[in-house]
Amino acid sequence: MNNSAFMLRGKKRVNRSFMGSFWLFLLLALMGAFMALPLVYAINAAFKPLDEVFLFPPTLFVRNPTMTNFVDLVNLLGNSWVPFSRYLFNTVFITGMGIAGHVLLASAAAYPLAKHYFPGKTILFTTVVLSLMFTPQVTAIPNYMIMSWIGLIDTYWAVIVPAFAFPLGLYLMKQFMEQMPDALMEAAKIDGASEYRIFWQIVMPNVKPAWLTLIILLFQMLWGSDGNGFIYSEQLKTLHYASNQIIQGGIARAGVGAAVALILMSVPITLFMFSQSRIIETMATSGMKD
Repeated sequence: MNNSAFMLRGKKRVNRSFMGSFWLFLLLALMGAFMALPLVYAINAAFKPLDEVFLFPPTLFVRNPTMTNFVDLVNLLGNSWVPFSRYLFNTVFITGMGIAGHVLLASAAAYPLAKHYFPGKTILFTTVVLSLMFTPQVTAIPNYMIMSWIGLIDTYWAVIVPAFAFPLGLYLMKQFMEQMPDALMEAAKIDGASEYRIFWQIVMPNVKPAWLTLIILLFQMLWGSDGNGFIYSEQLKTLHYASNQIIQGGIARAGVGAAVALILMSVPITLFMFSQSRIIETMATSGMKD
């Protein structure tokens, strides 16, 4: 008996009946439908007329769909003394700069923590892990004091710079980089590659799943940031702040608020939908082991 036949006989086959597969699929479908309920409700609420918004008991699906909420939203933003395009630019600039800066800094800091040995390495990484336990509310006052000392209050950088220190990003990048084989980098050094070349041409492409995931997490955090406490000038406010001002106009703007919520949530959801397949693909193809 050859080796291949012996290996086939030694493998255990997973037998699953048709009914077992059916009930498993049904369970997963029910769980998926339950988790999709908030999204379904948000989509329907944006197209509800005002009388359906306050209907009791509330309905999940809209009965008489209308675009009135979106028309009122355009009118409100058009009458604002700060153009809507300005709020959009502020949000895009803060989100883009925060993501780019943090991915670069987190990757550059994670590389020596994962692949080099130096005094205090364990203490530094333990500090990063402990910082994951602090909520943003706990660090809000220290962040404000630091931004005030360096003169960044009422600027974009008051929101961007704290995003650079997002501890989850450093932790995520370090854990992914540790999975890379040391033999690969040692071979590159033997071929004459510098540390910078190893980092940019070998390490970063192989940890693409980590920084793509990090981009999604940071985008969700920064896109929903309103900059309150750090930004005071109306010209520097974000889209989330403008939406809050609209919603606070009273119960008559409840429908407009639902339209705003749908618009704000559609951007990160769309980004995740386009990035999800890429993340799964890179996780399946870029894994390396000794």
